[in-house]
Amino acid sequence: MAAYVLPVSQKFINGVPVPQGRKTLRMKEKYIILLVFVTFGLVCFGAFFFLPDLRDRVRLNNIRGVDEMIIPRGGIDKGQVLKHDDDHAHLKGERQNFLVQVGRDRDLAKELNMPKQEAEKHKESIDMEKKKLADQLKVEKERKAEEEKAKERKVETEHEGGEGGQGGEPSDPEVRKKRDKVREMMKHAWDNYEKYAWGANELRPISKRGHSASIFGSLSLGATIIDAADTLYVMELMDEYKKARDWIATSFNFDGANELSVFETNIRFVGGLLSLYALTGDSMYKRKAIMVADKLLPAFNTATGIPQSMVNTKSGSARNWGWASGGCSILAEFGSFHLEFVYLSEISGNTVYRDKVMKIREVLNSIEKPNGLYPNYLNPKTGRWGQSHTAIGALGDSFYEYLIKSWLQSGKKDKIAKKMYDEAVQAIADKLVKVSPGGLTYVAEYKSGRLENKMDHLGCFAGGMFALGAKYSDDEEKYMNLGAGISNTCHESYKRSETKLGPEAFRFDGNTEAKSIRQNEKYYILRPEVVETHFYMWRLTKEEKYRDWNWEAVQALERHCRTDGGYTGIRDVYQSSPSQDDVQQSFFLAETLKYLYLTFSEDSLIPLDKWVFNTEAHPLPIQGANTVIEKKEK
Repeated sequence: MAAYVLPVSQKFINGVPVPQGRKTLRMKEKYIILLVFVTFGLVCFGAFFFLPDLRDRVRLNNIRGVDEMIIPRGGIDKGQVLKHDDDHAHLKGERQNFLVQVGRDRDLAKELNMPKQEAEKHKESIDMEKKKLADQLKVEKERKAEEEKAKERKVETEHEGGEGGQGGEPSDPEVRKKRDKVREMMKHAWDNYEKYAWGANELRPISKRGHSASIFGSLSLGATIIDAADTLYVMELMDEYKKARDWIATSFNFDGANELSVFETNIRFVGGLLSLYALTGDSMYKRKAIMVADKLLPAFNTATGIPQSMVNTKSGSARNWGWASGGCSILAEFGSFHLEFVYLSEISGNTVYRDKVMKIREVLNSIEKPNGLYPNYLNPKTGRWGQSHTAIGALGDSFYEYLIKSWLQSGKKDKIAKKMYDEAVQAIADKLVKVSPGGLTYVAEYKSGRLENKMDHLGCFAGGMFALGAKYSDDEEKYMNLGAGISNTCHESYKRSETKLGPEAFRFDGNTEAKSIRQNEKYYILRPEVVETHFYMWRLTKEEKYRDWNWEAVQALERHCRTDGGYTGIRDVYQSSPSQDDVQQSFFLAETLKYLYLTFSEDSLIPLDKWVFNTEAHPLPIQGANTVIEKKEK
């Protein structure tokens, strides 16, 4: 290949040969570039000195961040006064003027040519006003929200329900701490039920799942929700109460075939719903109570009118427990409808419920009582007593309290109930009340012609009952002393155990006093009867020891029954570290915690001259002393 040789005169720029003809071209390019720079400089100079400063317009636009309701995204017409919603109608005076001026400033921003230093001051002024306005709006919103809450609380506390359903905060700070502790226990029990067993009948707090006893049948009826709701209300746990109320209104029903206990359904479900109606005046609860009670009515279709123990809520068939003395009904069960059914007739205008319990009253009043005592079994077909067994504990207990409470509920007009009560407690005092060698008063059981020196935890309610009826008896001192004696003995049954919780039953045999000797009597399942009696004794005597005894029970419950998932019963109260049964009974929330809370409250909370408690601790109003004004269902 031949070599290419450049001419000697060839010019090089950066090593690249440049033709000689481009020299003139490069000079023209330089002039053009210079002209561009000169023009750009003139434009910048003019913009800086002659165009308005728009920085303040940007800053004013940012004021929209204060509140979109104050300065809308669409801007404000010149001179327009802002339109406010109801939450901002209170803005007047300087704040109103400020907002109008802001609107004007935004529209006039184009005409302003504010020096930089003055613009900065203007921005700071606006920022300060913006913060001041935001703070004022926040305060106003909080005030209005608090006013709305106050109105809501007023409706709920001065509500259209009965008197004394909330409040009762003690003035003594130490007592208030104890009450707050019981309230915290209730919240712990409820929160875990809600978390692990919502809608189920009860909670297993250790395995953290739902539980159902045979008394509820096979369906999940939310027994804990209905049993606990009035306690939530009384304790003013209103968020929890409202959730319970919503579930009852929307989810609680008796659809489906289900065989359940007539007695337990009445005292927990009917009693709980009626109590909620009485406390709040909410007509929804009345409607639900009627629904449940109507499902129980077929159990009363017997030759005597004495109801049977179990009913199928779909078919209406009823039967008695197979173990109950040859097909008999049980005194505590058929004798514990009066409070609920009389009140239900009163508020519904339907006499069928009252008629059912008055028929029971007629049978029991007319039948002969052996030695003046009421045996625990009665045949609903023949109207004759069954096995000769009388007890103020299991199988008999709540029948007696319903006699005195029916009289109180009636405004002291139910003379037959008062007569039956006076005769019954006189016979009990004469034939069953004993004093141990150690000076402990107890109520023995009568079985087939002999006394059994045994008392149930269930029977410990009687101390409060004797005291409640004492002032209306012929011998007030006698029955107050009897109530105090029972209360002391039941406290001793707690004190003499390792856990400081009482056994299911305790005996007075030989050297044994107020202690269990049988393994199947040593358990404690969160029962309320002992703290119930201490509550009544406190209310009626104001002796500080009864509050102290219930505080001891609180501490024992916390030590041995509290778990991460709620509260559980224990299998042996005489062991320092007892095994636990993994059941949080619904009555723990309905009764035990309610009576403990009331013990540390003022008497104005559920006053005893305006309310009576059913045997599940659901308060019902006394006629003539406590009027319920109904609210229509929401």
